[in-house]
Amino acid sequence: MRLSIRHTTHYRFAAPVAHGIQRLRLTPKETQGQKILEWNMEFEGAHEQLSYDDQNFNHVTLVGVDEGATEVVVSCTGRVDTQDHAGVIGHHAGHMPLWSFLSQTPLTKPGPKIKSLIANVKRSEEGMVETLHNLSNTIRDHVEYGAGSTHVATTAEEAVAEGQGVCQDHAHIFISAARSLDIPARYVSGYLMMNDRVDQEATHAWAEAYVQGLGWVGFDISNGISPDPRYVRVATGRDYNDAAPITGISFGAMTEDLSVALSVEQQNEEEQQQQ
Repeated sequence: MRLSIRHTTHYRFAAPVAHGIQRLRLTPKETQGQKILEWNMEFEGAHEQLSYDDQNFNHVTLVGVDEGATEVVVSCTGRVDTQDHAGVIGHHAGHMPLWSFLSQTPLTKPGPKIKSLIANVKRSEEGMVETLHNLSNTIRDHVEYGAGSTHVATTAEEAVAEGQGVCQDHAHIFISAARSLDIPARYVSGYLMMNDRVDQEATHAWAEAYVQGLGWVGFDISNGISPDPRYVRVATGRDYNDAAPITGISFGAMTEDLSVALSVEQQNEEEQQQQ
């Protein structure tokens, strides 16, 4: 499947910025089942300083905010070819050892609510993948999806206690539970082509678990499936903080407003031939 993506992030500041740095993880990974045909990034009110691959093999771009800027616009456009591997990414890569995905972080640290949730997960005789799907279903049954119900600092335990959250929370809860079961797990940020609309208001998030004999396998808890060709992997890490699309600091101003415009759609054969 060939997907066309447009992703624009618009920052507005309450006052001119004296100095600012933004760390961008917005370039998709070249992984099994995913080929990047083209990817372009443009900036208004900022300039690229350097780019590198981090410890998780995420492509990171550092940009400096122009002195005196009152707004910054980051625009990404690109085309990605995807294939269906039933969510299987395969062997482990990156500079982080596999065992590092067994330790909890402040966002995934389990408490009594998550431990109780784990007790409700049915262990399948069909193997670990089916058991992990049961975990995904259990999370979705206990934590209702609710847009705007949490924020980026909400922990997995807090989301279970509230009984609602977004895709980020579902991924953190899955990761917390999997690690508690001694299964390496990691967070994934990326894009998802929706079947009912092109325009979206946010990127997507899901989780991956390391299964012996298969390697990394993806689980989209919010939608109850393993990723298919509609998904584009961008960044991975131990939790949201490692894979956040944009993080940074600024001096001389506070962010007053942030807006995101995102479209993900499939290109038809005629469009592909023209390009």
